[in-house]
Amino acid sequence: MVMGLNLRTPLQIATLACGFAVAVGMSPSVAADDVLVIGAPLALTGGLADEGKKQQDVWKLWLDKIEAAGGITVAGKKMQVKFVEYDYQTDGKRAGQLAEKLVTDDNVDVLMAPFGSGHTKIVAAVAERYQVPMLACVASSVSVYDQGFKYLFGTLAPNTGMTESMVEFFKAKKPDLKTVAVYGKDGVFPKAMATALAASAEAGGIEVVYNELYAADTMDHSSAVSAIKAADPDWVYMTGYTQDLILGRKQLAELGVTSPIITMVTGPAYREFTEGLGSLADGVTSATWWHHATAYTDAVGPWSTTASFYEDFKTAFGSDPDYVHGSCAAAADVLVNAVQTAGSKDKAAVRDALAATDILTFYGPIDFGDNGMNQGREMPIIQVQGEAVKVLYPAAIADADLAMIK
Repeated sequence: MVMGLNLRTPLQIATLACGFAVAVGMSPSVAADDVLVIGAPLALTGGLADEGKKQQDVWKLWLDKIEAAGGITVAGKKMQVKFVEYDYQTDGKRAGQLAEKLVTDDNVDVLMAPFGSGHTKIVAAVAERYQVPMLACVASSVSVYDQGFKYLFGTLAPNTGMTESMVEFFKAKKPDLKTVAVYGKDGVFPKAMATALAASAEAGGIEVVYNELYAADTMDHSSAVSAIKAADPDWVYMTGYTQDLILGRKQLAELGVTSPIITMVTGPAYREFTEGLGSLADGVTSATWWHHATAYTDAVGPWSTTASFYEDFKTAFGSDPDYVHGSCAAAADVLVNAVQTAGSKDKAAVRDALAATDILTFYGPIDFGDNGMNQGREMPIIQVQGEAVKVLYPAAIADADLAMIK
């Protein structure tokens, strides 16, 4: 028996109340037909709590827009939307257990995946077993999508495109870029990014002079940083999650690593990274799947433009959204579009509609490939400059040029 399953998050309580209001005076079967139930195991405590909270926040913002419109229209009738969430405490095994509870006890119509490729892969196996459509908004590792899953769809593009564009961009900006040190966390996403960068660097003529992984529970990077300093690379590339990267950047500075390019994926994409480092964040680069500087218009969903999503988010939270917010809100838009296309909540029909998706959201185009991943597109390269995050690439949305770390 999984402990604590009776605990509900604030969003779950709010959405359950909405669902109850819809169901009053109706038989259970009618109520079920008139409510789209979305299940979401979220990391609201533990090591990924910051990331899980972002998913919860943006889905609440999205749900507010849906409720303000009176629900969604499916086959000419209004349908309400309800989220049911549980905190899996950043424990992958628990994420799978809670996903099964959402399917078998809460009878959800679709699942939203948790943060990260590793935990998404666990939950995707549950969704596949019960043939429940699942949207993953923060999983970009191809290894999650090469399992033959037919019910899994991801809004992030493959991370390999991110490393190839970064190598090409940095070489163009620094023609004498010859060497790189790669240091990645031993987890599904960060390991995949480290592996992809090393391969892209070698393919681009950059020598990889250091290439190591660190354990998930690593609390001191000084030994690795000392080895990186000895290798004296032109470029340091580190992958991991926010707190890992904050510690890594501090130790790079403390031990005197002076590489002109330092990349931390995906640190600068998160406000917590820049706030946690202060001036030490200055000059750090990264790549991300989305930035609010994009200017998509005529999009499906409650936000017809990128600008309107940005304004609503800024008003609600007083800060800029990052790619997690954008991708997860877009995943909800994709889900609604699939239900509307299918004309019902029938799981097989919704799955088929997702597979055929080719739409534009405020976040950008969504077109799922044969493996369920969003097709590759230009992904922004960003850099912390002063107290702001600037876009360096692609040129269409760039608002700064690459600054070397001195």
